Amino acid sequence: SRVVTPATPAMLELRDLHVHFPRPRGFLGRRAGGVVKAVDGVSFAIRRGETLGLVGESGCGKTTIGRAIVGLTVPTSGTIRFQESDLAAMTGEQLRNARRHIQFVFQDPYASLNPRMTIASTLAEPVQLHGLRRGRVAITARVNELLDLVRMSGRFGERYPHELSGGQRQRIGIARALACEPDLIVCDEPISALDVSIQAQVINLLQDLQAQLGLTYLFIAHGLGVIRHISTRVAVMYLGRIVEIGDTQDVYLRSRHPYTRALLSASPVPNPRIERRRKRIILTGDVPNPISPPQGCRFHTRCPVVIEPCRSSSPPLAASRDDARTMQEFACWRGTELDSVMGRPDAPPRPQPV
Repeated sequence: SRVVTPATPAMLELRDLHVHFPRPRGFLGRRAGGVVKAVDGVSFAIRRGETLGLVGESGCGKTTIGRAIVGLTVPTSGTIRFQESDLAAMTGEQLRNARRHIQFVFQDPYASLNPRMTIASTLAEPVQLHGLRRGRVAITARVNELLDLVRMSGRFGERYPHELSGGQRQRIGIARALACEPDLIVCDEPISALDVSIQAQVINLLQDLQAQLGLTYLFIAHGLGVIRHISTRVAVMYLGRIVEIGDTQDVYLRSRHPYTRALLSASPVPNPRIERRRKRIILTGDVPNPISPPQGCRFHTRCPVVIEPCRSSSPPLAASRDDARTMQEFACWRGTELDSVMGRPDAPPRPQPV
């Protein structure tokens, strides 16, 4: 098993990342005013060998961050440092080589595969493009090795994506990401389109590959339920910003932001007796418009414990002082007193092996 400590060097570091999109053209091609602030000042680091779970509602900016890291979306401002090099400052061959070490696993395993290419051709393509193997025999051997890594036999190489199940297609998506021999893999909700039983298999596979190959993951998900099984640390996003980040156990047992507690209360517990007596935090209202987010704390329009400072000033992401060993940070004016105003959060049961 991997050992990741605060002293472990950061593989990836985001500093004040902004990704803004102009509003789409309206009637007669006129461009509407304003921009969509999909990511609005995000900073965090991912240490080598760990899994950082990035969680939040749809539209909060999770996928945009992942796409910016791999170069599919151009940041508006801020820096993305990968292994001490600024990706934004790279060009040409240097950027191409750096991107080989950062790969992406997409949410939809069918849409991300070319329906006209066999599985063998799909896996061989990145190997050939980056010159990782030379000659047909060596490339074929690498394709079979990749299939074996994701626990599929070589006979699947002759098939097309439509001949595979959803779980098998996602395994091929993982194998394609491994083809470039990456150090970091961005997993964008890789199990959300799969059946529950298949989800467990894919999570186990990702964990085994991490231990075997020394991989580092950014794991993007909607809810906190599955994140606890795979993540070393958890970052919670709301409307383009990080509102809480810390070690997985600290976030689950001592969450310091009301939004995190609302997400935790929405995650079902596979025990009817515990589920019936759990306290629920029901958020009212809709998520604010990212074109014109509210002043102050962006969560204050839905927060159950809002106070006047929340409406006027935005809380910084500050470290918790409850425990000298904790790495937990939160952006809430009432974070240190949350237990007294909301009660202590229900301790979720320890995750069972999946």
